[in-house]
Formats: sequence, structure tokens, C-alpha cells
Amino acid sequence: MENNKIKVAVGLSGGVDSSVAAALLQKQNYVVCGITMEIYDDALGVDESAKHACYGPGEKEDVESAAAICRKLKIPFHTIDLRQEYQNHVIRYFRNEYLEGKTPNPCVVCNQKLKFGFLLDKARQAGLEFDYFATGHYARIENAGDRFLLKRAADHSKDQTYFLYGLTQHQLARTLLPLGGHAKQQVREIARALGLQTADREESQDFIDGGDYSILFDKKEIKAGDIVDEAGQVLGKHRGIIHYTIGQRRGLGIASQRPLYVRQIDAVRNRIIVSYQENLSKGLVAADLNLIGGDRIEQPLTDVRVKIRLRHKAADATVYPTDGNYTKILFKAPQMSVTPGQSAVIYNGDTVLGGGIISAAL
Repeated sequence: MENNKIKVAVGLSGGVDSSVAAALLQKQNYVVCGITMEIYDDALGVDESAKHACYGPGEKEDVESAAAICRKLKIPFHTIDLRQEYQNHVIRYFRNEYLEGKTPNPCVVCNQKLKFGFLLDKARQAGLEFDYFATGHYARIENAGDRFLLKRAADHSKDQTYFLYGLTQHQLARTLLPLGGHAKQQVREIARALGLQTADREESQDFIDGGDYSILFDKKEIKAGDIVDEAGQVLGKHRGIIHYTIGQRRGLGIASQRPLYVRQIDAVRNRIIVSYQENLSKGLVAADLNLIGGDRIEQPLTDVRVKIRLRHKAADATVYPTDGNYTKILFKAPQMSVTPGQSAVIYNGDTVLGGGIISAAL
């Protein structure tokens, strides 16, 4: 099929990356339209100054920017209301995980269930017709014959495969990632050359501006409690377990000559357990493993690297066959701050083999 007959819906955020993705596809003669999901519930009352975040009142500005991009490119633009789906599948998950003492990654769930799920389903229900979905993610998809592979972006410093490991073969087969071979600076230069107003637009960095998630919780859910050492001795008070994560050492409010680190979050007893030693783990247990590189793990994978946070350098590890819903991963060298709720993503070179949610450190 010629490109000029292939219809592509591009998920527009209002930023430079997705706008350039749409422009590049248009230049390749695809039939392009823009779609933007509306997710923010203004009943939360987030400060109007909190503009630069994925979830917040800045959404109105983002939608206007996406609409302006489509006018510039002379392509159709559609908004899809996903406020209820976002509440049910991202906010509810986020809240529950934090209240259980975990540290979730909302971007992973949003990509898997909202952007590559409900957004496309509801767009089609609204009558939109498209053959492929495209985004401005920095990642690559490769057709390896019998399956599609997810690969790291050429610009490793911008690689976003960590957020996309949950995609299925069906989703990968119908997804285009035009920025996978570009560096960020190249993308901004393309935007300037095309006269896109997003060329110098500031990027959204936080899930919620400033990282203050407390607005997502009822006040009665945020209970102060004890900060204790490993022997159970009370060292101070915490503001509520939702404000803490494994490995944290700033903002503890405890005077100490040596740095203290959050070692464990005890949700049942509403305690934060701290230690003078950073939390080193020999491995982890991951749940709900999604495999991209194969259908199953038959034998231990010994020549792989595993990333346990977006900013964490992937570490050499062995991944064991799944036992029920769980997979054991052991590191060649102990790793700091293995955090339940975050994702463990498995790489073989630049290829994403799969990943799952960390349920426990070992």
C-alpha cells in the first residue's frame, strides 16, 4: 500500500516531540490526523500556576497547542474524553499503590492502558478510521519476521522504552515511532525549520507539577507516623507514607551526622524505617511480566541487563522462568533502592525483552 493511502492517527500532547512526529509522517505522505486525550479533572483544584505537568490545569493549554499544530499542518484534529478512564485506571492505581507503601510509575500504566488502549478504542468508536497509531516517544520498532521488537532509541539519553515495555505484539504491529532515530536537538531543529510553535516549548517533567501528589488523596488517608531505625527506635515523625520512597535521604526532617536513607515503608504500621546504609538488594521479584522478545522464558536468561527505574543504569542480571505470576531476577552486583511498584525492564543490548512490576526486593 502506498503511504498516501495509509491513515495514521498521531497522539498529540501539545509538545515538540509529538508535533514533529506528525510533521515527519505527513512529509512521508501518510494521511495524518491528530488526536489528544483529555484526562484532567478540574475538581481536584490544582494550582493554576502548575502548568508543566502531565496531569493538571495546563491540559487546556496543551489541547490548544495540539489544535494549533494541526491547523499549521492542515490536518484534522480530535479530542477524546478519557477523564473517567484515567481516574479508574491510573489515578486509582496510583493511590492504591502509594497507600500500600509502594512507589508506582503512572506513565507505564498510562501508556499501556490509556494511550495505546482506551484512546484508540474511543477514537474508533467516535468514527475515526486509521491504520496506524503514532506517538512522539523516543524508541524504535523493528519487524523481525515472526514478531515485532521494541528497541532503544538511537539517542540513548532520551530513550523511552522503559515506559513502553507493556505493549503487546498487536499494539507494536500497528504503531509508528518516527522519532526513534532522532536526537532531541534534531527534533527541535526540525520544528523550527517547519515553523512549529512548539520548537522551544518547555517539556512536562512531572506527573503532577512539583511532585506533590497529596492532592490525589483524602486528608484522612495521609496520616503522620513514626520514623524508626532498624531496631524500632523512634527517630522522628513522618508526614504520611505517600511522601516517601525507598532510597530517599532528603526531606526526612531528622538531624543526623550521617545520611539516613529510607530502607522500608511499613504501610500496615504506618512507619518509615530508615538506615545509615543505602538499601542494597541482590535481586527482585517482578509480577505480571509482559514479554516482547519471545513467548516465554524457558531457561534462565543470563546475558541481559535490567533497569529498575527510568534514571537507573541498567544492571547485569539473570532472569528466571516465570513461576505462576512472578519472575525472579538476580543481579550480578547488588543494586541500590529496588523499589516495589516501579518497573523492572529487561534488555538484551538495545532490544527490550519485556518487563514487569517490582513486587519485592530480595
